[in-house]
Amino acid sequence: MPQDILPPGKIPDAIDHGTIWDTSLELQENGNLDNIPTVCVQEAEEPPQNEYRDSERLLQRTPSFGKTVKFILPPITIEDNAPQEEELQFFQAVEDALGGRGYSFKEIFSSRQWIDITDDKLLRKKILRPGRGEDSKPLPGQQVTVYLMGILEDGSLVEKDPKLSFVLDEGDVIQALELGVRSMQLGEVAFLLTNGLYAFGLLGRDPDIPSDASLLYKVTLLEVRDKPSLVCLTTADRITLGNLKRECGNFHFEREEYRSAMHSYSQALTILTPSTADPLSPEEEEEIREHRIKCLNNLAATQLKLHHYDDVINSCNAVLEMDKDNAKALYRKGKVLSERGEYEEAMPILKQALRLEPTTKAIHAELSKLVRRQKGQPEVTKSLVRTKPKAHLKLRDDLNPLIRHSTRQRVTNRMLLVGAVAAALLSLLATFLFVQDT
Repeated sequence: MPQDILPPGKIPDAIDHGTIWDTSLELQENGNLDNIPTVCVQEAEEPPQNEYRDSERLLQRTPSFGKTVKFILPPITIEDNAPQEEELQFFQAVEDALGGRGYSFKEIFSSRQWIDITDDKLLRKKILRPGRGEDSKPLPGQQVTVYLMGILEDGSLVEKDPKLSFVLDEGDVIQALELGVRSMQLGEVAFLLTNGLYAFGLLGRDPDIPSDASLLYKVTLLEVRDKPSLVCLTTADRITLGNLKRECGNFHFEREEYRSAMHSYSQALTILTPSTADPLSPEEEEEIREHRIKCLNNLAATQLKLHHYDDVINSCNAVLEMDKDNAKALYRKGKVLSERGEYEEAMPILKQALRLEPTTKAIHAELSKLVRRQKGQPEVTKSLVRTKPKAHLKLRDDLNPLIRHSTRQRVTNRMLLVGAVAAALLSLLATFLFVQDT
């Protein structure tokens, strides 16, 4: 999967801009998201169910990631060609599949020679080499390893990974791979053609995959096995995998996929909870504690975006049990209490956060808001300045009728002005001619 994922940018917030409290994810020690490997972990909670409607599916796309993290025995793989030869064969196979029509996917989406994986015909498959039978198909929750190459419709190679490993149904790759690989047999080689709906959606993936882009993958299913048990992991492995899951959550958060982000953070916390049978050194305990605080703070930020206020309080309390002077946890807890109208409880908590972070504007703003609420004063209205719309909110058309109306109004006023000037000139001309005649 992709080797280059942009580091997170800023997500604007109504409170303040440009501080650690309002940057993307409001994340604590936000790590670099470059080269995020796909990891295999136990589920902490059930992934979000089918609660999204078709219109929302455009806004919820699952990312895919790069290299494999191996922490048990190396997998037994099926022999394949060398990468250089495979790349040449890939483009030749693409040319053969497209029938010399160039890199045009339009006809493939309606071709009878391709198999529909989804009922909407937006994810299709063509088998190039059959596998080992129906019994060898992977099941949800199993770990798979695939050889993957993928191109855009213009022929640009944007995906290449000789051994991409992931666990089915854990949300670490795009839906096209989740659903496509689940339909394959061990050893099978197939093309997968996906609409942007099952890939990177309207957000795309900077800098190489544009908005709503279709992709054509060649996938070889190299291995299927049960996912590793967390019981087998060392403390170092737990920390590594937990951080990778946290970074996966960061990626989701940056795309405003808050439910997926919450799921990833919950998985990270499960990984970072060592069993009682494993004795830890003081250094290991401290390291685990620090990483759990990061995950809990990020989880609280996500829960706050979703307005899960009870969960925010629980996450913040868990942080404060480990670090009573954690300013972020204090701020979010105080903010939720203020939103609930529990002003007396919120005030000392926000004041404590301010003592710890006296230069943080977000805390000052929240305290000012709390004072106004206590006095019964109206909330300060947000600025009416129109900000630049985000890619996933454009939805191909400008849906704001006021903007279009404003443009038409400007044109109308200009036309009226020109008409008035023309009328004045005609009036002067008529007066001049009248005087000449007399």
